[in-house]
Amino acid sequence: MTHGHQMRILALDVGTKTIGVAVSDELCITANGVATIQRKNMEYDKSELGKIIERYAPFEILVGVPYRSDGGVGKRGMEIMEFAEILKDAFGLPVVYWDESFSTADAERFLIGADVGRKKRKRVIDKMAAVYILAEYLESKRHVK
Repeated sequence: MTHGHQMRILALDVGTKTIGVAVSDELCITANGVATIQRKNMEYDKSELGKIIERYAPFEILVGVPYRSDGGVGKRGMEIMEFAEILKDAFGLPVVYWDESFSTADAERFLIGADVGRKKRKRVIDKMAAVYILAEYLESKRHVK
């Protein structure tokens, strides 16, 4: 790891209406929710993500994909992967796919446990799902080393 360079990972929970965004700290230990982007079209989505990428300068993009129980990827998963490939080309960053089958449910459970009201839950759920995806990924990397 070169000194002075931030080594952040950007995580995305790509939904049909929103994109939840989380980013790791520079040591890739913690995951923090950054934003929920209201999706409009590809150009808009890319430009909003571009601003976040510029701000945090991640070295990789982690994208949650809902894998099926047999390990395959359904239609929704394919759409997310296509979107991720466009981002990869647009920003020249490596993309890593992570199974996010449970992230939204986990995030929902956590928020209910934290007594967050339904309205607020709806607002932060995508961002929280991105945080869960990133936290699981960071945890898995710690066990590899």
